[in-house]
Amino acid sequence: MGKNRMLDEIKKGGVEIISEDALDKKLGLGRPLRVKYGIDPTAADVHIGHMVSVRKMRQMQNMGHVGVVIIGDYTAQIGDPTGLDRSRPSLSKEQVRKNATEYMDQLYTVLDKKRTEVHWQSEWFKKMEIMNLIELLGRFTVAQIMAHETFRMRYEKGHPLSMNELLYPILQAYDSVMVKADIELGASEQKFNILLGREIQKKYSQEPQVAILSPILIGTDGVNKMSKSLNNYIAIYDTPKEKYGKIMSIKDDLIMNYFELATDISVARLDEIKSTLANNKKNPMDVKKHLAREILKTFHNESEIKEAEEYFIKVCSRRERPEEIEELQVNSSKVWIVKLLIDARMAKTSGEARRLIRGGAVYIDGNKVIEETLDIQIKKEFLLKVGKRKFIKIKPNVQNGLDRN
Repeated sequence: MGKNRMLDEIKKGGVEIISEDALDKKLGLGRPLRVKYGIDPTAADVHIGHMVSVRKMRQMQNMGHVGVVIIGDYTAQIGDPTGLDRSRPSLSKEQVRKNATEYMDQLYTVLDKKRTEVHWQSEWFKKMEIMNLIELLGRFTVAQIMAHETFRMRYEKGHPLSMNELLYPILQAYDSVMVKADIELGASEQKFNILLGREIQKKYSQEPQVAILSPILIGTDGVNKMSKSLNNYIAIYDTPKEKYGKIMSIKDDLIMNYFELATDISVARLDEIKSTLANNKKNPMDVKKHLAREILKTFHNESEIKEAEEYFIKVCSRRERPEEIEELQVNSSKVWIVKLLIDARMAKTSGEARRLIRGGAVYIDGNKVIEETLDIQIKKEFLLKVGKRKFIKIKPNVQNGLDRN
């Protein structure tokens, strides 16, 4: 593949490259480039928004380059540097290690394992003595770190800002020195940290890495970035039916955003799809079905995709009930609706269950549930439905003397 074609493929999805000239020079070095991507394993599950940069790494692996994944076992223990993201709590070493193992299993659904190096920050930070840390900190000024917008805003508003939070971007930047990164991948919101990596490499007499920044994948709500805390995400661990249904639920104006950032479709084919949508040559629903198939084929085989598509057409398009519905037997005579949603695996947390109820997504025998405090009498079998696609039969335990009639 020629350099110009490589650049076109790398720029797919509207990425920002700092700088394109530097990338062009690196691509001409005639050796595999070291492409860095850092993860903070603050949770075990990954969604397709996380995979945008991972897909870019696989794209570069296909060009012959090496993917270098950094597991931020130190930065993950700091937590969210902004102090605003509840989904980013500080974690113990044990939690980080457990999450990282599951995280990598999911990343390998996209990455080429043979062309992937995995490094833990503890490989170098565990050995760092206090004088080494002082030397590292001495390479930066307070003004440089306070240029970080979230730090500056918190300081100006008088909000607490701890010293360990200020360390976060420095630690991430130092990772680039330790692995001699040629390129660092990340979301556009990581721009400050990745550019800091360029600066620190210069201070250690290394050629600065090229920053390749991908746009944010919008969540299924069509408003916010994809996030587990906002319950607008498509998880890698979701079933094929769940993934397919969630993709089909996105707004039409997000179709190209998803094609560009969550599929491997070529630049030429993307232009064709964009033209088709712009000229109303095809029903957007049909284009979304194509999108769903393209996203699912990364994670599932053809028979699973076909089954998910048929399920969607039957249950969502024709509004028919699925033939086979999972059952849950309840031992109590009365249960709180929030607890029932968790027990039925319709929600992972009470917060998610409450959001589903507030959003009007929960139904009992076709009747919308509007009260989060509702206690349900389990006297006979009924159908619990969440959204358009999730069904489960709730059955009383007759052995406990409950009346089924």
